Amino acid sequence: MSGSGLAPSLESGTALLKLIRFSHTLFALPYAIVGALLGAAAHGGLSNVPWISLVLVVVCMVAARTAAMTFNRLVDRKFDASNPRTRGRPSVTGEVPVRTMVFLIAVSTVVFVAASISLNPLCGKLSLIALTVILGYSYMKRVSALCHLVLGGALGLAPIGAYLAVGGAWDGGTLGIIALGAAVMAWTAGFDVIYSCQDVEHDRSLGLHSIPANWGISRALVFARVFHALVPLLLTMAALLLDLGAVFHFGTFVVALLLIHEHRLVKPDDLSQVDRAFFNVNILISAVVLVTSLADLAFEGRL
Repeated sequence: MSGSGLAPSLESGTALLKLIRFSHTLFALPYAIVGALLGAAAHGGLSNVPWISLVLVVVCMVAARTAAMTFNRLVDRKFDASNPRTRGRPSVTGEVPVRTMVFLIAVSTVVFVAASISLNPLCGKLSLIALTVILGYSYMKRVSALCHLVLGGALGLAPIGAYLAVGGAWDGGTLGIIALGAAVMAWTAGFDVIYSCQDVEHDRSLGLHSIPANWGISRALVFARVFHALVPLLLTMAALLLDLGAVFHFGTFVVALLLIHEHRLVKPDDLSQVDRAFFNVNILISAVVLVTSLADLAFEGRL
């Protein structure tokens, strides 16, 4: 790909999708949909929610994630170039030039803020705070091993933001949706710790921080288990506060089993199954939460 102009870069849709790992949108998007469904249920059902609000929730989700991933690839180019696992990324090889990444970040950011303002005044005001979190994550590895929690917080905003997008205000479901966001945060932090185990030596050589780099792989996997042990507890808390029923609780049980399976795939001396644990299992977890939330609300006649 030529780096001489913006147009040639934009023509390569494959390189752009590879850059932002568009398939990973499946991690967070289901939680945004769940947040929107819960918001609708709290306000009389989907019939009382303008269809454009649901469309804008998806637009916000995709735009925010595109901005965050592209920004991460842009600012981490130097680190990615020295890492055998990431040196083939389009941001490093030049398939997607710097000017294209800057353009994509700018467009995605504008779309996210504009869509948030279009939803309601509260979402408009909170959009800048959300951007600070999702973009700020990219610098956290430079200063703190808490980077996993910041990434978790970024994804945890998805159900909260979608809930507010539909309702337009904090209400009786606030604590419940925050508990759901916290569950997403703990889930994300746990699998990000597992994923970071692949880069321990590289991160240490460059002075980058992560739980695996700071405390070693064995201890890092203990941290990941602790984070993931919190997920079923927080999902149960969310269910109780949001008045969700047996179907959602069954989904929480399945999520717990999937998390146990995820941790059985990864061992301190064998990281060969990290990609399988990271992508396949976590996609299933997102799907289970979405399907059981939808089924529970539909069964209870709340949609």
